[in-house]
Amino acid sequence: MRRVRPADAAAIAGIYRPYVLESRATFEIDPPSAQDIAARIAKVEGRYPWVATGDDGAVTGYAYAMAFRERPAYRFAVETSIYLAPPAQGRGTGAALYGLLLDILAAQGFVHAIGALTLPNPGSVALHRRMGFVETGVYEQVGYKLGQWASVGLFQKSLNPLADPPAEPLAPGDVPLWRGIPG
Repeated sequence: MRRVRPADAAAIAGIYRPYVLESRATFEIDPPSAQDIAARIAKVEGRYPWVATGDDGAVTGYAYAMAFRERPAYRFAVETSIYLAPPAQGRGTGAALYGLLLDILAAQGFVHAIGALTLPNPGSVALHRRMGFVETGVYEQVGYKLGQWASVGLFQKSLNPLADPPAEPLAPGDVPLWRGIPG
């Protein structure tokens, strides 16, 4: 496992493409290009981590964090996502990769991680529960894709105790765990 590099954008776009075109795991309709993915990574660099895993240097999965919501009061919570290529699924890769991401976010000082999962999605629900997330709600029938309405389950994991006032989360580069991960 390692940090995502700019050169990984094409591989990440390739992993994500089938999720966009063939599933409701994401509500995106048009697959982003490698340039779009590179821009997404660059936009959050220095604030939110992206990590990858692979075999023989090829990226087979990635996980990342982003702002949970844009308004400033939400800055202590993050939304997390993970996508794996089919060969990486069912081998414990997702748990290891997601665990690394969650450890980095906790070390940064974020308080909560939020997973927003299209339902039904038994594999993703099982992964989130295994990682310590609890279901906190459902947005019923909020997305329409591939000819069907779909709900979104909200799953939440506490990363750090609440403090009053809370400390501002650190940049990934200020966290020893992040600096120790190959880049």
